[in-house]
Amino acid sequence: MNQVGGPASGDSTVADLGEFSLISQFTRGLQMSPAVSLGPGDDAAVFLVNGSAVCSVDMLVEGVHFRRDWSDPTHIGRKAVAVNAADLEAMGAFGVSMVVALGLPPELSVPWVREFSTGLREEAEAAGVVVVGGDVTAARDITISVTVIGETRGLPVVTRSGAAPDQLVAVRGRLGWSAAGHSVLSRGFRSPRVAVEAHRVPQVPYGQGAVAAMAGATAMIDVSDGLLADLGHVARASGVTIDLDSSALPIDEPLVTVAAATGVDPLTFVLSGGDDHALVACFSVGDVPMGWTIIGRTVAVPTHAEPTVLVDGELAPRERGWEHFRT
Repeated sequence: MNQVGGPASGDSTVADLGEFSLISQFTRGLQMSPAVSLGPGDDAAVFLVNGSAVCSVDMLVEGVHFRRDWSDPTHIGRKAVAVNAADLEAMGAFGVSMVVALGLPPELSVPWVREFSTGLREEAEAAGVVVVGGDVTAARDITISVTVIGETRGLPVVTRSGAAPDQLVAVRGRLGWSAAGHSVLSRGFRSPRVAVEAHRVPQVPYGQGAVAAMAGATAMIDVSDGLLADLGHVARASGVTIDLDSSALPIDEPLVTVAAATGVDPLTFVLSGGDDHALVACFSVGDVPMGWTIIGRTVAVPTHAEPTVLVDGELAPRERGWEHFRT
């Protein structure tokens, strides 16, 4: 039996293809936006931005961020873009371009690379970014680094540090779905399919970061490590306490199904599950955009206390979500 992603009988490999032919698999037929005056093929790309430039980078490593026996190459390509583009959304920015650096095992099959490239392009189109360059190298495990560049178009950048007491906290996007999918996959199952698909490819609410910025969001973050963990970053950066209302948190049917099958409280998926890349923002009363769900409020930090996240007025049993290097 072939390793997942390894060459089937008759398939050529990355080693057979070579570096420059491999690069052409990603650049062939790329369409550039008007903002890009020089795309792939030179020592660097050249593009214009409208307003301030916003830049973010994320790395995905095989066995840490994805598994080839859980996700097909199209899923992995889409996820590589989505987790990065979500950072632009969290700043209230619009996507412009991205560069991709890949470390690939020489024995990886060319069809796997082509499908990965398809997923990369599909999600880039959804996110409104174009590939303008990158790099490839040989590696033991598949390693993917994506850098995205966005523009503000005159809108203020929304950071984590602008929240003030007596504001509302609202969310747009899914919470807990990816964690539920991970729980299912970890047990060797593939259903409910919607939860599994949510783990394979996050559903970023594209465009809603700018909507929040235009509505006057004072602070914002995407939920990559878990709602409690990520709102903890906002609380500490802004010097406020955030009190979540558990009755307002969306507990969708797939979470209930997985929780019942695994003996887990579905609220745990919502509070501690990461990798959904929903957007959570703070707004003054009356500014919450249509389609966003109010899930709590900010309050002043009591004297001699530290900024934190509460659930129904009580300290949450677990504020920490995913954290690299934690044992």
